[in-house]
Amino acid sequence: MSDSEKNKFVPKTWPRKLRSTEWFGGTSRDHIYHRSWMKNQGLPADLFDGRPVIGICNTWSQLTPCNAHLRDLADRVKHGIYEAGGLPLEFPVFSVGESSLRPTAMMYRNMAAMDVEEALRANPLDGVVLLAGCDKTTPALLMGACSVDIPAIVVSGGPMLNGYFRGERVASGTALWQMSEDIKAGKMTQEDFLEAEQSMSRSAGSCNTMGTASTMASMAEALGMALSGNAAIPAVDSRRRVMAHLTGRRIVDMVKDDLKPSDILTRQAFENAIRVNGAIGGSTNAVIHLLAIAGRVGVDLTLDDWDKLGQEIATIVNLMPSGKYLMEEFFYAGGLPVVIKHLAEAGKLHKNAITVSGESIWEEVKEVRNWNPDVILPVEKALTQKGGIVVLKGNLAPQGAVLKPSAASAHLLQHRGRAVVFEDIDDYKAKINDEALDIDENCVMVLKNCGPKGYPGMAEVGNMGLPPKVLRKGIKDMVRISDARMSGTAYGTVVLHTTPEAAAGGPLAVIQNGDMIELDVEKRRLHVDISDEEMASRLANWKSHLEPPKSGYIKLFHDHVQGADTGADFDFLKGCRGAAVPKDSH
Repeated sequence: MSDSEKNKFVPKTWPRKLRSTEWFGGTSRDHIYHRSWMKNQGLPADLFDGRPVIGICNTWSQLTPCNAHLRDLADRVKHGIYEAGGLPLEFPVFSVGESSLRPTAMMYRNMAAMDVEEALRANPLDGVVLLAGCDKTTPALLMGACSVDIPAIVVSGGPMLNGYFRGERVASGTALWQMSEDIKAGKMTQEDFLEAEQSMSRSAGSCNTMGTASTMASMAEALGMALSGNAAIPAVDSRRRVMAHLTGRRIVDMVKDDLKPSDILTRQAFENAIRVNGAIGGSTNAVIHLLAIAGRVGVDLTLDDWDKLGQEIATIVNLMPSGKYLMEEFFYAGGLPVVIKHLAEAGKLHKNAITVSGESIWEEVKEVRNWNPDVILPVEKALTQKGGIVVLKGNLAPQGAVLKPSAASAHLLQHRGRAVVFEDIDDYKAKINDEALDIDENCVMVLKNCGPKGYPGMAEVGNMGLPPKVLRKGIKDMVRISDARMSGTAYGTVVLHTTPEAAAGGPLAVIQNGDMIELDVEKRRLHVDISDEEMASRLANWKSHLEPPKSGYIKLFHDHVQGADTGADFDFLKGCRGAAVPKDSH
């Protein structure tokens, strides 16, 4: 992190041969074949004079509400590419919509990444703008781009505007969890809930909390893969269009400089992103996605890095679900550049990490100011002094589990309680509202078979709603443990991503009702009070009740998905396969 380190990207010699010239750059039959078909779109001949061809990888879809406005942003990107002397060509890829896809969007992240990778490699593209928004679209596009390693840059769709219901802020996602619990506790009527629904999503954009969409937009910026300031601009703010326009300009220069993901996504970049995630109170989903991205670019990143690097990071962004504000206020306060500047000044970041701008991350933020210290807090008023993701281990999670301290209840961070076990999500739904369920607030709720193989796909069901008879006591939180994920908009003392997962025969699979479970966040301990011999006996006698899928993508997923502790990517997709031009068959 020495200030003497080089902080500018030095461009390679230009002009150089572009990938697109393999398709368009000659007078042979094959070159004419490729160009002539492109010209049926009304493209002038001089657009094929050797200028960079830039793909706009668009996850626009009306089935993905967070991304339904991206067609407009794509046009703004095109303006910038044309201005900078490039040829923009927009193309669609599979759009992973969090709010509608079943069984879970996470099952399709890897499929979207495969779509992106093969589209980039097989087409005449010299660089690409990754147009993302909803939770899984950002990591999927980055994963695919890293495996090809042509110049790439992210532009996010941006968060929606604040919602308001009866004078109070309504947070997308977070309000849903809160109000549904209030219904069960008898604090809210169904009619009020339906009225509140109308205010939850009042503009284009992704979640307005520090949910997974905003977290991953922040991770793209912290990694250096998006222009400074990209993460927080509201979707409908004119400055979001400006960001798209400037991104279009910048990608052309990145192609000229041959500035690729492998130049930017170094070990230092990932360490910066992990620390930024702690400071913003980011989603636990970032753990899985950054591990997967690192696996594509060849950086050795582990769960232990998340714990070590985030341990002393204070959560200073006062946003729901950890705090009280929303992304709109975060943008007005100065957004992510303010957070990055704070961490850099405190010696917590690699200041000289290169970004897509060609400059260091420090050069981009050194002049910014915090315009609202109640939104971006001083360290002494932080939501929590230790806000990074905690990695827990023990005989219940030998390969690790995660917990988000900024969203947890302080009094539950050290807890011992009796296990109440749900064998899968259907078992949970069948039992949770039963007044005869033997459970109280001191118990530990345990949910099995919701990991990558188990659900399948690893759904966001880890923040199990509490039983009504507990909620009626005024209790708002209990310790919950599962191999599932949790929405970034959710909250609570929730242990997630327990590995190995139950469906793979991990210890979680053999936890029984009545087992005593110990959680000690300070000691990073997750333990079930049974002997090693008893654990070995249970595991030896365990047999999965799940039937493996027999065909289709779901079989591919089941057979090749890896554990949450390494990013839940497919085993055959790790690493960079490069951008070699496929053979022409014409």
